[in-house]
Amino acid sequence: MKRRANDKNPNLGLQQVISNDEEETFALAEEMASGFKGNEVVCLSGELGAGKTVFAKGLAAGLGLKNTAQVCSPSFTIINIYQARCTIFHIDLYRLGKESEIAELGLEDYLDEGVLIIEWAEKMERIPGSILINITMLENDKRRIKITQAIV
Repeated sequence: MKRRANDKNPNLGLQQVISNDEEETFALAEEMASGFKGNEVVCLSGELGAGKTVFAKGLAAGLGLKNTAQVCSPSFTIINIYQARCTIFHIDLYRLGKESEIAELGLEDYLDEGVLIIEWAEKMERIPGSILINITMLENDKRRIKITQAIV
């Protein structure tokens, strides 16, 4: 896969946040995306039901998508495309099992064409400069959200 570096976002840094509910998860992602330039890659990982799609909705809102209800996990279609202040490519790797299946998606074609939001990103090789979001479920519907920048 083609590699590219990503400019640092002033709203992004190595951080770990505890979210108390979906609204806080959404708001964190919305704030993060408000500083995006339009060529970011966001890799979401976490178990089923952790909140990856809620985070994707928040990112879309931060990118100016008015109707975030249209943001849904593209588990069967693999890629959904939304138009906001930049094009959003929402990708879900859940149903893909082999690296060759992921390679066939041609993700490198989407780099620099808009923002890529990739759910189940742990199934693929890291893209340097991508923003890694790991969501861990805690008790009482809380989530630990760890945000890092991929170097390798």
